[in-house]
Amino acid sequence: MILVTSDTIPGKRIVEVYGLVRGNTIRARHVGRDIAAALRNIVGGEVSDYTKMIAESREQAIDRMIAEARKMGANAVVTLRFSTSSMMQGAAELLAYGTAVKVEDE
Repeated sequence: MILVTSDTIPGKRIVEVYGLVRGNTIRARHVGRDIAAALRNIVGGEVSDYTKMIAESREQAIDRMIAEARKMGANAVVTLRFSTSSMMQGAAELLAYGTAVKVEDE
């Protein structure tokens, strides 16, 4: 599956557009991670537990979006975007979305 943030893929032409595809996940923070994050906030630096959680969330959302695109018969997703939103205190959604298309070599 080809994934791009652009409207086009160099060397490929879009021969069919299937429409919007998306994948999401909602993750809640863990009290232990919050304590570690608060301590890190005092001394500065990366909060690696949160970095790992966001990276895992992003990959899961992408995987779910790809699965939806494959069901439609797509071999690429163009205009890929990410969005986040707070669902409740301590929980957030990460959404990956784009347009499922079929591409062929030019």
